Amino acid sequence: MTQIINVHDAKTHFSKLLNRAHAGEEIILAKAGKPYAKLVPIVEERPQRRPGRFEGQFVVDDSAFFDPLPEEELRLWEGRDD
Repeated sequence: MTQIINVHDAKTHFSKLLNRAHAGEEIILAKAGKPYAKLVPIVEERPQRRPGRFEGQFVVDDSAFFDPLPEEELRLWEGRDD
């Protein structure tokens, strides 16, 4: 809901108006009864993701990914103290 607030009242209750705007309310500031400015929340824009943006810029060597763990590391993972 949009509400029109006189500048004098806005100066008096500025902190409350900021909280209302931050909560999503749109507030019109009026000077001599005529709309003068708008107080709205800032919407943070997230950068658009582009799939494949780094394609060809680096190589991942995952050839050893499925190899068995060395015995010493396997013992540590399993909590064995042989």
